[in-house]
Amino acid sequence: MTTICVTGASGKAGRATVSELLEHGYDVIATDLRAPGRDIGTPVLLADLTDLGQAVEALDGADMVVHLANIPAPGIHPPATTFTANIAMNYNVFSAATRLGHRRVVWASSETTLGLPFDTPPRYAPVDEDHYPYPTTSYALSKVATETVAEQFAAWSGIPFLALRFSNIFDPAEYPGLRAAQADAPARRWNLWGYVDQRDVAASCRNALEAEVAGCSSYIIAAADTVMDRPSAELLREVYPDTPLAREIGEHETLLSIDRARAVLGYAPRHSWRDHRAT
Repeated sequence: MTTICVTGASGKAGRATVSELLEHGYDVIATDLRAPGRDIGTPVLLADLTDLGQAVEALDGADMVVHLANIPAPGIHPPATTFTANIAMNYNVFSAATRLGHRRVVWASSETTLGLPFDTPPRYAPVDEDHYPYPTTSYALSKVATETVAEQFAAWSGIPFLALRFSNIFDPAEYPGLRAAQADAPARRWNLWGYVDQRDVAASCRNALEAEVAGCSSYIIAAADTVMDRPSAELLREVYPDTPLAREIGEHETLLSIDRARAVLGYAPRHSWRDHRAT
């Protein structure tokens, strides 16, 4: 049986990923800096991944790693703390995985590498993986720098490294809060009205573990739709009138392209905030 180490297992994405992997027959080694506060189906090893020795011990015994542990957004800590902590964690996990002979590294990059928040309008939409790199915060810069680090580790080791550029992750309990967003289109323009359900995040991690890929690659992971009731093309024309549509899009189709993730990973988002309107 294949064993996966999931770092950041106590977080929103981590809990869902542990559940997804257990349900699909994987053994899971879960680790985080803090306890989850609830049963996630397996014990959680408390480890500080900014320390290389702890990272090696946490990943020992696993065949592959899903690395989700990081300071998750700008504004939580001072910028220098965010950058240095994330870089240290990512380097140590990558180093541990290659030392231990892991078969694959799947890790959490971010939509922020693409230019978010879009105070400067995107060059085109839907924004895809080539709208990169445009870090505007130290948090985003930590992810851009780590994608470069991952490329070198993949070249040195021959291990596939897959960066998942997650959109704004939602727990279904948070969906009622999107009702207020409908009256103010500019309020969520910062990521082109994108989001992703935590269950689809978990599925994308499993897809990335199972896909036939080599080398280092990156993928946008978002929901298939936006958080708005209004048509996506209409929103873009109103808020970013000078941003061209690169292709025709569906009525509520995401403006964060998931075409590459669909084609290469088999990613197929199944969850939408629209399914929770009555809750």
